[in-house]
Amino acid sequence: MRRYVTISVPVEVKRILERAKGGRERGEFLLSLYMEAKALKGRRAFEALRETLSEEELDGILSSSEEFRRRFSLR
Repeated sequence: MRRYVTISVPVEVKRILERAKGGRERGEFLLSLYMEAKALKGRRAFEALRETLSEEELDGILSSSEEFRRRFSLR
């Protein structure tokens, strides 16, 4: 059985969120907002890093990251 909690928000915020969520459940909608914000924050951080690095440095970081992901495994 799922447990639910109440989150208090101003009435105007609730109206805006209700319109934006459409037919989705509240939990699903809020989780999607969180995931979208988290992804956007990561993309912005990457773009800021990209602007400070040379193309060679960026290529090295990307290839190291890809190799790490390929080779990493939990034991």
